[in-house]
Amino acid sequence: MIRNDALFICRCVALLTLFLLGGCSSVDYYGQLANGQLQLLHERQSVSDIIADPKSDPKLRDHLIKSQQARVFASSHLHLPDNQSYRLYVDIGRPYVVWNVFATDEFSLDAISHCFPIAGCVAYRGYYKPGDARGEAALQTLAGKDVYLSGVETYSTLGWFDDPIISSMMTWGDERVAALIFHELAHQRFYVKDDSEFNESYANFVEQEGGRQWRAERGLAAEKVSDSKQRDQFTQLVLHARERLKKLYAEPLPVDVMRARKAAEFERLRSDYRQMRDSQWAGDRRYDRWIDAPMNNAKLLPFGLYDQWVPSFAALYKQVNGDWSAFFTAVENLGGLPEVERKAALRKLAAPRS
Repeated sequence: MIRNDALFICRCVALLTLFLLGGCSSVDYYGQLANGQLQLLHERQSVSDIIADPKSDPKLRDHLIKSQQARVFASSHLHLPDNQSYRLYVDIGRPYVVWNVFATDEFSLDAISHCFPIAGCVAYRGYYKPGDARGEAALQTLAGKDVYLSGVETYSTLGWFDDPIISSMMTWGDERVAALIFHELAHQRFYVKDDSEFNESYANFVEQEGGRQWRAERGLAAEKVSDSKQRDQFTQLVLHARERLKKLYAEPLPVDVMRARKAAEFERLRSDYRQMRDSQWAGDRRYDRWIDAPMNNAKLLPFGLYDQWVPSFAALYKQVNGDWSAFFTAVENLGGLPEVERKAALRKLAAPRS
């Protein structure tokens, strides 16, 4: 176990103090955040020790060996932080480490944000117990909000602690574990307070491009063009629906009319998806479960957070000729701009070249 050293204790005390003094949520909420994080820290084990232990599960050992190869690549090739993060492991015995609750007003695509001492304001509230998350979701629903509940396999403490590989990450396979490591280390490398769209789109780009280069490094075939194309097409379909809804909510309509037109837009999204699936994807139904489930504004939020500015960061990476050091410097310069100027720069980067 990794515990009881002076730095660990000091940081835990600092974390608890920050949580309990916070003014934007209850002591109970901050308490469950602190307790959940402390439990993760308490249960950490060195990956190298697990690999070296002949009693370790062979399948786990193999996964961890491959994760450490990706971890070395992250720092040596992608210029991501070289520290103890993702060189530790925790078995949490559940499918997700936290459950995030997203919420919006009935006629808005703006997330109801929540502010925290370390991360700043983000577009969700996280809970370590699914029952607590469902309770929060129920309260928000009773208050008339659109609500979406989503499980998360891992997260970054932005370098405040050495983040571990979590057993919940392992269900996705070795490629996905590597991608998650790249994504979370990107947050450690750079993070803008109070701008979830910037942070998640940036980390998502690092995850995608890093994953592509990691496969190439090992001589593996690139991701199937059909898979990446379908993912991009589906993402764009949802983002277009977001834009239509945003325009709708800006209209001065009676509530009953607005509600009916909102429902019609979600049905259009479903119809557009099925048409694309059947005409372009040969009936591939990989997104059916998501599209057929209940739909609301909050369910669309992760797409805006994780994908909105990915083309902008891809363009930025191309501008610096694929130089990761130069890319991160450019990202830091973007992040240092005032919000209005930052978003204008991102829009300009994403604009089609004539």
